[in-house]
Amino acid sequence: MKIFLLPLALFAMPLSAVAGDCPALLNHQFKTLQGESIDLCQHRNQPILVVNTASRCGFTPQFEKLEAMSQQYKARGLLVIGFPSNDFRQELQSDKEIGNFCKMTYGVKFPMISKGSVSGANAQPFYKGLIAAAGQEPQWNFHKYVITSNGKTVHSFTSEVQPDDPAIMKLIQPELK
Repeated sequence: MKIFLLPLALFAMPLSAVAGDCPALLNHQFKTLQGESIDLCQHRNQPILVVNTASRCGFTPQFEKLEAMSQQYKARGLLVIGFPSNDFRQELQSDKEIGNFCKMTYGVKFPMISKGSVSGANAQPFYKGLIAAAGQEPQWNFHKYVITSNGKTVHSFTSEVQPDDPAIMKLIQPELK
């Protein structure tokens, strides 16, 4: 019988040192519209496209491109994630209504987080971090943020910029597997 001795220092190391540190911006957990949990730390080291959404907005058809991007690039590491918000008075009332609308109207399968605020004093802590990192707060629905794979660099795009715009793709594509 062989006995293996592990260095005692290995047991004294914090788990985060073994697993890799999570950037502060990604150190958030959320519930999806379907009640599942998502931990953004699990998506460190990959590009993330964050979008605040609303079901009754002129930009709502962007869901089609967001879903297409998610389907095309998910296996290569892209996380597309939606944050429904009624900050601009164009979102449905309940998470169930929002989820049904997104699924039935646009076939959305990418994670959609429970409805919350994305701007102003009541913004979710994650969005406050995005705003601070990018220097730009959402002025309307379908504002986009690209978080690069280092989890620290954030680029901001207004609602008018399509999800598959060349400026967004230029940031995402080099970081795909």
